[in-house]
Amino acid sequence: MIKGQNMKVLGKIFGGFALFFIALTFLNSIYTVETGHIAVERTLGKVKINELGEGIHFKMPLITHKDIYVAKEINFTLEDLKPKAADNLSLKDLDVTVYYKVMPTAIAETEIKYAGTRARGSEGAWYPAYGLVHQEARGAAYDAVSKIESLELHKSRDQLAIAIAERLQAKLEKSDPGVFTVSRVIIRALNTDPSIEQSIQLAVQNEKKLEAKRLEVEIARQDAQIEIERSKGIAEANRIINVSLTPEYLQHEINSALQSFADNGGSVVVIPANMQGFDMILDTKSLKKQ
Repeated sequence: MIKGQNMKVLGKIFGGFALFFIALTFLNSIYTVETGHIAVERTLGKVKINELGEGIHFKMPLITHKDIYVAKEINFTLEDLKPKAADNLSLKDLDVTVYYKVMPTAIAETEIKYAGTRARGSEGAWYPAYGLVHQEARGAAYDAVSKIESLELHKSRDQLAIAIAERLQAKLEKSDPGVFTVSRVIIRALNTDPSIEQSIQLAVQNEKKLEAKRLEVEIARQDAQIEIERSKGIAEANRIINVSLTPEYLQHEINSALQSFADNGGSVVVIPANMQGFDMILDTKSLKKQ
């Protein structure tokens, strides 16, 4: 009787373990992929080429494992770079942030081709080909800086960022066409050698002085042009007056003036010494009265 009871107890225990094992196996075979991520499965260590998108998925328990990868934009920052500029002078510090994305349908193949280059992201998912892009971005930054003079780098931050992005995209495209997209590159910090910084400041000051001198020259040139135009106007006015001052016209003006004196009852007229050769109209009425 006791033996039979013990068997029942053991049966219940084993049954409980069996149910627990079944439940654990079921839970281990189901997983969820969130938006912006994809899953890559490995069965007995072999990677499956077909990526799995967002949603609920089932896998073979125990023998199949899944890895979740980020399928949206990823970024990383290269810090304390010291590339040489075109004039062979090294920068003191260059910090660059790179944004890139891997085509979701190519993540599994990328993982096979570049095994060991992935990196664990802050949210727990893997960043595909992170080490590869990181290395190529470093080379692209050094190459881009080498094409610009050190004194021009501060004025060429945007051009430098574009150049780094283009070079990185070209390198990735050459090895894996259509797989990688370099979204953008941002220059976080760009510090040259202290002696170069002084040269840059001096160059800026001299450029401002030169611009001020150019402005002064332009103002002087405009003032001179104004005086020339004013002189031309005066000369033209004098020419017109000289042309219009004929002997007949002058005689007419004199006669008009003398007539005006006569009409106003004037009896005294002062005739300048240089009135020779001109006829005059005298106030005959006033003379008769006198």
